[in-house]
Parts: sequence; C-alpha cells; structure tokens
Amino acid sequence: MSNFHDLIVNRRSIRRFTDEEVSAEDVKTIMEAALMAPTSKNSRPWQFVLVEDTAKLEALSKCKENGAHPIAGCALAIIVACDVEASDPWIEDAAIAATFIQLQAADLGLGSCWIQVRGRYTENDLESETYVQNILDMPDTILPVCIIAIGHKAEDRKPQDINKLMWEKVHIGTWKER
Repeated sequence: MSNFHDLIVNRRSIRRFTDEEVSAEDVKTIMEAALMAPTSKNSRPWQFVLVEDTAKLEALSKCKENGAHPIAGCALAIIVACDVEASDPWIEDAAIAATFIQLQAADLGLGSCWIQVRGRYTENDLESETYVQNILDMPDTILPVCIIAIGHKAEDRKPQDINKLMWEKVHIGTWKER
C-alpha cells in the first residue's frame, strides 16, 4: 500500500484462500509486527502459536460452533494468546497484536480473517479456549484470544466505502445524542 489510509480502506476480512503457501519471509515480517505491538507497561503478555499443518488447521476450524471455517482453508493460522498472569489488560494487548498481524498481512497483499475464540463455545458446548489449548498442548495460564487465518486471497472484496462512515458515532468534547 502507498499509505496507511489506503491500507485501512482496502483491508477486508478474507474467508477464502488459495492453496499457495505464505513465504517464510512474509511470516517473519508478520511476526515482527506482532512482536512490536504496544502493551500495557511493556509487559508483552502475548504468545503466538503458528500453525501450517492442514490436519491441525482443520481441527482448529471446529473451535467454535459457527464462523471458524476460514481456518480450514488458510495457509497459516496464528493463534494469539496471552499469559493472563502477566498483565491485567491482557485482552487489550492481544487485540492490538492481532490487529498488527492483520494490517501487516494486508500490507504484504495477503488476506486475513479474525476468528474470535475467547468467550465462544464448540458445537459440543466446550469452551473454545479449552478446545484450542487441548489441540496445541497449551498451558492453562495461556489463554487463546483469537485465531488469525492468513493466506493468499481467493476472493476479492470491495474497499470500504468512506461515504458510509458512521460519523454520528463521533462525539466531540462531550456526548451528544443525534
């Protein structure tokens, strides 16, 4: 992208991917972005698990009842997790890192989709966090927050329409009902 605004306008959630692998160089660049994400008091409570194995991707795609199917078709899934004992705002820290991952992927021309894990359940009513922890042998204190599915795009999405921005949600100086 030529600038950040263009990146934001053009980044869209991608749910269908080609079979092409994500290059090691692109994976490194994405993880550099994640590891540079700001955290409260520089605590860096996040942990990342990278998965490229198709059997594990398929299993992870069942981490919640609906909406996780893009994981089965992606080339790379990044599980964004946090050490809940390392920082009070660990959820926020994980969300920022996940956003950095998605923005860096978009800048590289890759597609991505945020798959919510925290607070969700499998079709068998197992907590999604526990399901993912079990598949990846994660310790109990490291909670998965989301999974970012990444790959080469097999679909095109129109850019955001800036004419449809909801400016009524912006309040200046104080809350004003509109």
